[in-house]
Amino acid sequence: MTWKHTERAIAKRLNGRRLGATGGATPDVITDRLAVEVKQRKALPEWLKDALAQAVHGAGKHHADDLVLLRLQDLERLLNQQT
Repeated sequence: MTWKHTERAIAKRLNGRRLGATGGATPDVITDRLAVEVKQRKALPEWLKDALAQAVHGAGKHHADDLVLLRLQDLERLLNQQT
């Protein structure tokens, strides 16, 4: 699957629109509520998988500038709960 196909698939799943390669600092996909940066790789690094597992099982403190990483299915579930 190409990165373009992946961006289109994510846009469809989130009811958004793929912006494509604009040459500027723009998100890959936009929705009414989100700006999404999509990355496609054959395999994710183990440290990233471990970090996600730690976040799922642990409790942390609130940090306004921290980055947030979720599985697409979890994001979809959250968005569906808020509609």
